[in-house]
Amino acid sequence: MNIFAKHIRLAIGWAKDTRVCIDDGRISKIEENTAPTPEDTRVDTLLPALSNLHSHSFQRAMAGMTEYREKGKESFWTWRDLMYRFTSQLSPEHISAFAGQTFMEMQLAGYASVGEFHYVHHQENGAPYDAPAELSLRIMEAAETTGIGLTHLPVLYSYGGAGGQPLANGQRRFGNDLNRYAKILTDCRAAAKNHAPDTKIGIAPHSLRATLPDELYAALRLAGFGPIHIHIAEQTQEVEDIKTQLGARPVEWLLEHTPVDDRWCLIHATHMTDDETRRVAQSKAIAGLCPVTEANLGDGIFNGSVFLGHGGIFGVGSDSNINISLTEELRMFEYSQRLRDRQRNVLATESGHTGERLYLSAAIGGAKALSRNAGEIAPGLLADLVAVDRSHPRLRGLNDEQLLDGLVFAANDSVVTDLWSAGRHQVQSGRHVQQDKIETTYRAAIDNLRQCLD
Repeated sequence: MNIFAKHIRLAIGWAKDTRVCIDDGRISKIEENTAPTPEDTRVDTLLPALSNLHSHSFQRAMAGMTEYREKGKESFWTWRDLMYRFTSQLSPEHISAFAGQTFMEMQLAGYASVGEFHYVHHQENGAPYDAPAELSLRIMEAAETTGIGLTHLPVLYSYGGAGGQPLANGQRRFGNDLNRYAKILTDCRAAAKNHAPDTKIGIAPHSLRATLPDELYAALRLAGFGPIHIHIAEQTQEVEDIKTQLGARPVEWLLEHTPVDDRWCLIHATHMTDDETRRVAQSKAIAGLCPVTEANLGDGIFNGSVFLGHGGIFGVGSDSNINISLTEELRMFEYSQRLRDRQRNVLATESGHTGERLYLSAAIGGAKALSRNAGEIAPGLLADLVAVDRSHPRLRGLNDEQLLDGLVFAANDSVVTDLWSAGRHQVQSGRHVQQDKIETTYRAAIDNLRQCLD
């Protein structure tokens, strides 16, 4: 397979009239200053595609259902209670259909891969399915249908709150002891061998409030060579609860008691001191930011200027999937810093183009968080690629140096024309190759679920 691009953002900079040759899902050769052939797939502007590093795909079906205020009760924690009631109704068929729709929408938005932070494991009463990894297998099935690159992250969720509180009724589908969790991991790894070769399995201790130190240490011994993702310091109440339980703030405790390095992805990390921020940046752990969801839930603002100023690595994810938009995630990240600091172009740090800095950094950081050899366009890397149309009114008139600024701040995902996930050409001329089938399945599933909820 060959792609001919009029404009292309290579790892070494911009080029024109370039052919990208793909073999077995990887970029085998790049030919600059050439001419198209009839066999080439022709695009306007080719970019490295981003990885969506944090997703709970089933929550896509909740979008729009929680935007009301209950007097005296509105907070992240009441949203969580609503999510638990929603989750109690989900069948394996729902999980598969919702994941398929979510993954397809990610690809239409320009994401080539996803880290699925998957914590719904069991039946409504908490009993395991006959196949303990049943719902993980449904996620893998959806990834196969859509062709998205999948890093599956089964979650260890043992307790209902800080200090080893018992699971609440709404958490019964999540709960695992270490033996059950190890079985799910084993089954996921076995199943991954029958899926696309870029499929990865990592681990995800949910958080310091849902695991105790002994369980966390045991989970790390199960990680193998895969990535390690954990929710950390998302809410101020969480910070206070962990400080009471463990005698230190969540990020502070994690850095001092676990071997945090570049295999780790710290999801949210919203409430860090400047010292914690500097130390996380120096550890080379990836900050997994979900700015749209963090804004929707009122989490707070990530300490982005300090983090990037110390060489921190970040990627973005769509988390609750209330609005799957690559451009909105990057835009919200920068705009949150501007509103806090009352300055412009905060995340460019010293000088340069802010949109370009955000896009290219998130491409590299997101791929690293998912253990994907991607994030740039260069020989030997996975062909995670996205094409955009710079003749679109939202991009027209921009030169190469301005293109990524325009994409992040002035465009939306409608400028995406094509998307390749490890060389799989899943979005063509603005539509997913399985779009009709996936949307039909989703509509039937959401209508069925509405009947259960009403």
